[in-house]
Amino acid sequence: MGMPASDTLPCISGIGLRAPHYGEVLQKLPELGWVEVHSENYFGGGSPLRTLLKVREHYPVSLHGVGLGLASTAPLDQTHLLALHRLCDEVQPAAVSEHLCWNSFADKSSGQAMVINDLLPFPYTRQALLDVASRVEQVQEKLGRRLLVENLSSYLSFANSEMSEGEFLSELSRRTGCAILFDVNNLYVNARNLNVDADAFIKTLPAEAVAEFHLAGHSIRDGCLVDTDGTHVSAEVWALYEVALRHIGPRPTLIEWDTDIPALPVLMGEAAKAQEHMERCDECVV
Repeated sequence: MGMPASDTLPCISGIGLRAPHYGEVLQKLPELGWVEVHSENYFGGGSPLRTLLKVREHYPVSLHGVGLGLASTAPLDQTHLLALHRLCDEVQPAAVSEHLCWNSFADKSSGQAMVINDLLPFPYTRQALLDVASRVEQVQEKLGRRLLVENLSSYLSFANSEMSEGEFLSELSRRTGCAILFDVNNLYVNARNLNVDADAFIKTLPAEAVAEFHLAGHSIRDGCLVDTDGTHVSAEVWALYEVALRHIGPRPTLIEWDTDIPALPVLMGEAAKAQEHMERCDECVV
């Protein structure tokens, strides 16, 4: 199923907007290319949604979800999907994205879906591709827009995978018309922890399917890189971003910082660095 490319994010850098910066952003209206928020934080309406709608008056907004579990074996949570649909109607976001992961399974004894609050990896098999494609098509049909699907940071690999994550994402995009949200830090974490070939991943992705980049920081625990999104983008991730830009071209690029959230100027400084990298590349082709 091919969905219209309704995404309207500007091809510049943006920041993840979190609650500590709501007041400052609305009061000062700093020069931000665009902002991304986590969809689920606004499902309840009320003050958070009213604040987001005020932000939307000044900046393009991207909705980034963590709860659909596109690779789960349980049926899609229709209540969650309806809430996302309603939020999209209210906010009219420039883009909507989700992670390529699972977070629930059907409990055979109770008949209920058991939900895990995490972004979990899965084996990249042909059957999984069929299942995920079906869920992506359901989401796109419900929302009436193209979905961006993000590569995952993972801490284990599966012996029964039949393709790489890059091949999986590429084929998923080809079958469903969804776009790819390429998280460069996630790829770097996997390259270090699991010996994923980062160059091969980048070359596997069809450039025309990549609609957005994410950049973030990571931590090191007992020799393992952990995708904490809680510090500056590392020099190694900036270098990998350069490789991705050369292969794919500039795309809307987000600075993602979710823990140990710094002062707003720090985020804007990281976004400025991303913008400098983009401007050294050729003209953006979306």
